Amino acid sequence: MAKKHKTLISRFVEYMVGGTLYFWIGYGLFAVAFSVFGWNWFWAKVLGDVVGRSVNYLIQRYWTFSDTNKSESSHMERYLVITIISIALDYGIVGGLKALGVSPYIGQLVSAGFFTVWNYLWYQRWVFPEKRRKH
Repeated sequence: MAKKHKTLISRFVEYMVGGTLYFWIGYGLFAVAFSVFGWNWFWAKVLGDVVGRSVNYLIQRYWTFSDTNKSESSHMERYLVITIISIALDYGIVGGLKALGVSPYIGQLVSAGFFTVWNYLWYQRWVFPEKRRKH
């Protein structure tokens, strides 16, 4: 039985749920490690990102983009490639803003705004592409 294709709006809403969970889980763990335990901002962010990105992958793969056709290993490989690129950009944004005197809390908010669009486009078009319909 063919899987039902999702509308652009429903897919984007599901994407935002996953992204919101990723952000708040990662941001919360960052806040606890950075402000409560006194970790360096970089390692506090690593902790938040590892947990948040893991939750995000599960949501995006098995809910938002569940109707896509790549194998699990293909999805995972593509997700890892885009995640590595995203991490480099993300840490550059947060670290660069911190070097300019901006709190890493604000830096993460700025970065999150950029990656809301960046990740959706990459997930939809490359990481979890829809099956091509035969005519």
